Parts: sequence; C-alpha cells; structure tokens
Amino acid sequence: MSAMELVKIRRALHQIPEIGFQEIKTQAYLLNIISQFPQQRIELVKWRTGIAVKVRGEDPAKLIGWRTDIDALAINEETGVEFQSQHPGFMHACGHDIHMTIAIGLLHKLIDEPIKNDVVILFQPAEEGPGGALPFREWLKTNKPDFLPDCIYALHIAPELPVGTVGTRPGLLFANTSELFIDLHGKGGHAAFPHLTEDMAIAAASMLMQLQTVVSRNVDPMDSAVLTIGKLSAGTAQNSIAEHARLEGTIRTLTSKSMRQMKLRIEAICHGVEQANNCQVNIDYGSSYLEVNNDERLVKDFFRYANGIEGIHAIESKAAMTGEDFGYFTEQIPGVMFWAGVSSPYGLHHSKLNPDEKVLAVMPEFLYGLFLQL
Repeated sequence: MSAMELVKIRRALHQIPEIGFQEIKTQAYLLNIISQFPQQRIELVKWRTGIAVKVRGEDPAKLIGWRTDIDALAINEETGVEFQSQHPGFMHACGHDIHMTIAIGLLHKLIDEPIKNDVVILFQPAEEGPGGALPFREWLKTNKPDFLPDCIYALHIAPELPVGTVGTRPGLLFANTSELFIDLHGKGGHAAFPHLTEDMAIAAASMLMQLQTVVSRNVDPMDSAVLTIGKLSAGTAQNSIAEHARLEGTIRTLTSKSMRQMKLRIEAICHGVEQANNCQVNIDYGSSYLEVNNDERLVKDFFRYANGIEGIHAIESKAAMTGEDFGYFTEQIPGVMFWAGVSSPYGLHHSKLNPDEKVLAVMPEFLYGLFLQL
C-alpha cells in the first residue's frame, strides 16, 4: 500500500471524528477498507465499535498484538486544512487518525507479505474515555481467547519529535490517571439573606484550597503525583447564593498505591466540607486508567531493532503523567508502547494539531520489520 493511499485513508478518517463508543462511521469505514484486502489469511471479529483482525503467519510460534485507538475528542478543529472535520465540535486532536492509518498500512503489509508468526490488530474504541481497553480485553478473554496476544505493542504520536524518531523506556512510561468530578448541593437563596442559606460557592472554594494539600502533605515527596482542578462552577446569578457547585479535575500518580491513598484523602476532605457546610457532596471518579509499564526485555529488543534501521532515531523517553488505557493490556500481557515523531508545532489535544503525514511512509514498514524479527 503506497504512502499516497495511506494519506487518502488518513484524511478520510480525519473527517469523521467520533467520541468513545460512538465510532460508528469510523468502524464502518475501517471495515470497508479491510474488506478490500485478500481475506484468505485473516479472521475478523467486531466488538461494540471496535474491530479485531487476526492475520495468520506461515509457521506461527506465538501471537503478536498491535493496538490502535480509534476515537476522537470533543474539540472544535482549527487547523484550516481542506480535509478538516465534518463533525463540528469534534476532531482527531490526539492523532488517532494517524494511529488507525498506520495500523491499516501494517495490516496490508502483513497480508501481502506474511511473516512467521500470527498477528492480531486491535482497533480499540474509547481510549479518550470512558475507556475501551479493559472491557475489550475482558471480552476477548471470554469470547475470543485465541485473539489474546502473547505480547502487545502500540504507539502514540509525539508532536514535538521529528518524523523518524521513536522513543520509549523500560518500566513505567505513563501514569495512573483518574478523572474527578465533585458536586456540592445545599440550600440556596437570595443574596440579601445569606443567613438562611448554605453557600455552595464558599463550600467549593474551601474544598478547592484543601484539595491543594493532598499532594503536598499526603504524598511521599520522593514519589510523584498531580491533582489538578481545571474547572469550578457555582451559582446562576450574581445576586443569588449558589445551591450547587461543581469541581472537575484530574488525578495522576506513578503507582496504584498512591492513587488509592489520594482518593482516600480526597474523600476525607469532601466529608469534612460536607459536615462543615451542612451540604451533600457526591464524588464521581469518571474514567480511571492504569499506568503503562513496558516490558524490559521487549524494550531492549525494540531498541536493538530500531537502532539498526536506517532513517530511524531511537531515544529513551522520560516517564510522563500522561494517561493511556493501554495499561490494561500491559497489566496482563508483556508489551511496549512508544512515541513516534510527527513534527508538529501544536501539541496533543490542541485544536490546530496537524501531524506530518510523512510518518505514514515510515511507521508501517518499521513495524513490519519489528514483527518480522520477533
């Protein structure tokens, strides 16, 4: 499959961004592309809006997995490209259109030039939320255990790196993450009669300040964690005392233990605010993802391979507080996730992100060579 054909596929996918578990057009488009490939060596199953495709090898000793995410974000695109999103308010601002296209290129190459081992490619929905990796993994274990790989790989685009650069590290690559939504409900009323109310704006402000002590006073300073409240809303008018307030944020830790400790402390603070302000507090942790831990032996083999490929520059990355539900695969399956450079001045989740499509001429061949030597 030529680079120009892959560019055409990427641009078509870019125009139909859909959020988690709503990737209906995306799934249909992928199925149509795959249906045009020779079918003799492949077996395909659908799960919700996802797809799993197994390619039979010539003399398989193991099953290699490749995972790509397929969902988009609720961001209004501002790239100005001629092929921009046809779904207002949604775009592939995290590069999943590139991820899918690389997977299609790899799939075509594996069908056209079979390798020794079997390969399963997982087109996984809902990576951005509410999380598709865990339920997809569990569905495969129950319904298609022969599709569960012995090892698994994935990439994520890196806007800050040039095309041809790949980066990863052994052990921890990405953090544990959890969304955080806190709702406070009390008695509102007229601004002239504050003594007859329970002000949820004041309660929320107090809670916000206390939450800032969770990391600084409850997490081992030799550990790392983040608690960010990115949004606080309260009330409906300037002369009315708020009966409802809401805080929205994110929690990120390097260990599952720290995540549990932080949640316990957050719950204690919420209980205290509830008692002190005579209100009701509800906590919703939303989507929660495990850390991504790369298998050390597989990373060593990855670097050995990458360092021998002309045009590829391999670097060791730093661990990041980024969230990725690929961690639910590496929790039970030895795996590697790596960054792939796409040379963009705009970062992930930015409305102007437009990755360099030259990566489509590089990555499918790179991955095919990697799987060939496994």
